[in-house]
Amino acid sequence: FLNDQRLRVAGRRQMNDCVIACGLPHIGRGDHELSRREMAALQPKVAGLRRFGAASLDLVYVAAGRLDGYWERNLQPWDIAGGQIIVREAGGIVSGIQGDDDPLVTGDVICGNEFVHGELVRIIRPL
Repeated sequence: FLNDQRLRVAGRRQMNDCVIACGLPHIGRGDHELSRREMAALQPKVAGLRRFGAASLDLVYVAAGRLDGYWERNLQPWDIAGGQIIVREAGGIVSGIQGDDDPLVTGDVICGNEFVHGELVRIIRPL
């Protein structure tokens, strides 16, 4: 299936070396102001922010080590479920914004290696 290759999350432990993906709310949906606050809080701490537009792609890119972390709000369970399994199998941590909640229930997701996940939760949760 994966040509005998094994996915593995990136091992970076310095946020200023990390590239993080995020989701952005659509017109008429989500909290645009909250999204701006989250990006403003994170952007000066990381090497870069990216938005690809598909939660499944963002999650798999974290699993493959192409991205160091990802967060997004207001998703549906089908947006998260498959990618969540792949990230966890690749050694990553996946949760809701609170850090110990279920993203399939809340619709909010944060993921990365153990360090990046913890830092994203620390930065994003209080907002």
